[in-house]
Amino acid sequence: MSELPHVTIRVIPFETNDFPTTGQSFDYAEGPVPQLDTVQLDSHHGACEFLDAAAQLDKYRAVLDRMESCALTAAESRDFIHHRIQSL
Repeated sequence: MSELPHVTIRVIPFETNDFPTTGQSFDYAEGPVPQLDTVQLDSHHGACEFLDAAAQLDKYRAVLDRMESCALTAAESRDFIHHRIQSL
């Protein structure tokens, strides 16, 4: 699946010293019009919160950029996953 043109998998190794996080899970939905980007925050009580203010989006985009800089490339990630599966 990771070789499909619309699928990208990036692995962040556990050894990463400076793992960026916000302290909670979130989804960042982006599209061709940046003003329509939205962040969805998950909560402990089941409700979701949606953020769309520019400053909020900048914060979460920065977290994703830091995650991407810590992650293996798509090819390295695919090799990492393949190696892990082979070692089971």
